[in-house]
Amino acid sequence: MIVIKQMQKFKINLQFFAGEKTEKATPRRKQEARKKGQVVKSNEVITVLLLTLTLLVLKFWLPHIMEDYKIFFYHIFTYTKTEFTVDIAMLLISETVLIIAKMVGPILLIALIAGYIANVLQIGFLFTTESLKMDLSRLNPLKGMKRIFSKRAIAELVKTILKTCLVGFVAFYFLYQQLPRLSVLMDFPLDLSLYTIGDITFTIGWRILAVLVLIAIVDYVYQLYEYEKSLKMSKQEIKEEFKMVEGDPHLKAELKARQRQLASRRMMQEVPEATVVITNPTHLAIAIKYEDKMAAPIVVAKGKDFIAQKIKEVAIEHNIVLVENRKLAQILYREVEIGSPIPVELYKAIAEVLAYVYKFKGRF
Repeated sequence: MIVIKQMQKFKINLQFFAGEKTEKATPRRKQEARKKGQVVKSNEVITVLLLTLTLLVLKFWLPHIMEDYKIFFYHIFTYTKTEFTVDIAMLLISETVLIIAKMVGPILLIALIAGYIANVLQIGFLFTTESLKMDLSRLNPLKGMKRIFSKRAIAELVKTILKTCLVGFVAFYFLYQQLPRLSVLMDFPLDLSLYTIGDITFTIGWRILAVLVLIAIVDYVYQLYEYEKSLKMSKQEIKEEFKMVEGDPHLKAELKARQRQLASRRMMQEVPEATVVITNPTHLAIAIKYEDKMAAPIVVAKGKDFIAQKIKEVAIEHNIVLVENRKLAQILYREVEIGSPIPVELYKAIAEVLAYVYKFKGRF
């Protein structure tokens, strides 16, 4: 009884390990996941690319905006010295809208381009409607709570907190170092003050970008790890997939056996039409058919051992001549397929056999 219990326990353990997802995902599994929109993607990569392009655009575009600002403020100070009318108000509003559009427009365009490029770089070109399908399970509050307090959600929360702390520390530390410069800005001309503020802002931006690059690298590696982990398969799943793709080995073997049976039946149906059967004499049998209108004799049936005996039995039933020729039988069985004509190099040997058959049947 103890041995039986131990064997049952061992069997349960084997079943547990067979169902455990320990194997890497197959290419087919990854392809199916991709169709469903399940891919490796890090939002931090998008943030890094967006910030990089934004800083570059501002670096080269901001001087042009500053010129517009100078003109705008010049108009304000000029118009306020005269009578302020509705036309002047509309003019100032239109200039304000134009300046805002010039500043915000390129940034919005860059944000759109950056998001597209970042997604293409990570997942390539992918269009799927799986995420648009209605899934009522998402309305389940229990599953919602599980998602909120899942390991992935906690990891995202920890990542956000760490990112905020790092970025905040870098920005605060650099601003703290720049306090002496900021404290004397009131004594500088306006253009120099603006230049100093811009220089400090861009320096902070590039330092924050360096921190975000490190975070993006770590996050992408983590997302890749989670992706591979989520697609892991059990050994049983791999076997099932193999059966689905390649077919069940037992069914394939059975199908091949049936195909051989059908081929053997068709072959046996051709034996009564043969002119001669060349034998080994016991192990091989090759049925050859030749008529006057044919360009060359053809092999209509061949077999070994049991099939050879069946060919000879059918030949005897239909009064077909059996000719023993070991060497010729071996060559025909090895080199000529069923339904194929006799090769030229065997014409002489076959002609001698056919001559014997015709003589045996009394045609000469």
